Amino acid sequence: MARIAVIGSGFAGLSAATTLADQGHEVHLYEQHLQTGGRARTFSAEGFTFDMGPSWYWMPDVFENYFGYFGKKPSDYYDLKRLDPSYRVWFGKDDAVDVPADYGQLRALFEKMEPGAAVALDAFLEEARVKYETGMNDLVHKPSLKLTEFMDVNIALKATRLHLFRSLSQHVRKFFKHPRILQILEFPVLFLGAKPEKTPALYSLMNYADIKLGTWYPMGGMHKIVEGMTALAREKGVQFHLGASVERISVLDGHARGVLIGGNLEPADAVIAGADYHHVEQHLLDAPWRSYNTSYWDSRVMSPSSLLFYVGINKRIPGLDHHTLCFDTPFGPHAADIYDHPQWPKDPLFYVCAPSVTDPSVAPEGCENLFFLVPIAPGLEDTDATREKYWKMIVERFEQMTGEDVTNHIVYKRSYAVKDFEDDYNAFKGNAYGLANTLRQTAFLKPKMKSKKVDNLYFAGQLTTPGPGVPPSLISGQVAAHALHKQLLKEVLA
Repeated sequence: MARIAVIGSGFAGLSAATTLADQGHEVHLYEQHLQTGGRARTFSAEGFTFDMGPSWYWMPDVFENYFGYFGKKPSDYYDLKRLDPSYRVWFGKDDAVDVPADYGQLRALFEKMEPGAAVALDAFLEEARVKYETGMNDLVHKPSLKLTEFMDVNIALKATRLHLFRSLSQHVRKFFKHPRILQILEFPVLFLGAKPEKTPALYSLMNYADIKLGTWYPMGGMHKIVEGMTALAREKGVQFHLGASVERISVLDGHARGVLIGGNLEPADAVIAGADYHHVEQHLLDAPWRSYNTSYWDSRVMSPSSLLFYVGINKRIPGLDHHTLCFDTPFGPHAADIYDHPQWPKDPLFYVCAPSVTDPSVAPEGCENLFFLVPIAPGLEDTDATREKYWKMIVERFEQMTGEDVTNHIVYKRSYAVKDFEDDYNAFKGNAYGLANTLRQTAFLKPKMKSKKVDNLYFAGQLTTPGPGVPPSLISGQVAAHALHKQLLKEVLA
């Protein structure tokens, strides 16, 4: 029907490209790297295989629905394993809580911490279920171009139960008082890019996803999802152009005419940008065709960036879990250093992923594959000296907690932070997760999925609807593809 250019092969770009190809369009996907996946790329070194970005597999229903749309299943492309425990929370040496996959065990755990918490958890999760089902069925699949999209009877009937104008922090404290329960239930907002006090209670739907739907792992690593999506895209006829960096979107009379690569025009009847929204707006479009100006972008609240370390060691660490949250320091001061007065954190919390605990294929025999993450403010000055300072800080704490020597067993270490996110993904201010999900940046208040100035240009990914994270990005690509397809059909019929 139409020749469509898709920019970027992250989850949003792959999703958009595959959906449009399935609808009969000629789709060309342009990716600046030599590997698909965007932030979910992978690399190997010294016998270790490292996922570069996402490490949590939540909302399995989103992946089932995505592959199911094309008559496929996730199991056609990768093998999933549910983690149990889902993750561990470390509060200090010899002081950790394993969050069990079994709901009955979790109820008992909460009840032991706080009498009455088991019944409170039932009530809390029932509300979270309504939010999750409303969000996933009624909200996230809307392009959020107009407020009228949300004037729906079903949404109106459930509106008071969505708690859009109450913070997650307030909402959780209606049910629980124990500080450890609060920390466990508030931690998912670290992936949403805002403090619990600034995140709408709607996002307790993440707790439902965590507790009821479970934490999973695709054997071989998170990049197996990308490999599956790429294989499906090729099955549908998507034409991949790897190592193809888009220099400009050509616009004539308010319509995108193609993309410029290596000084040559690749023609297109429409464009979907799955790359960083800010980069596309400010650098790939000439000024007259930009929907937002510099001051608009500077006023946006971005999600955190991350300081990452990919580490391979030549020993195993007894008792280590796949996912570990290191909450041995207070969350408040670290959050303030991210959101209130952006600076390198004085006493950071951090997260450790050890996929080799679950999957022997990602490390040589007898070795451990470790992924360390410290959430940091976007836009910080990022130097090798600063990275090394923080590495020493967190590895010492990790060694104290585990009672194991890591430093003297390292066979591979690589860091990744703000300037890498900027260089590799053109990420605005080096953000890692996109636009923060604050109340003023929710749904139709996000940067619009459809360009206001270029009639056949759409955006998908973490800086537009529905928001940050792997499942929302995947959905974003589908929503943008459906919106563009609908427009193209109208033009044909006009």
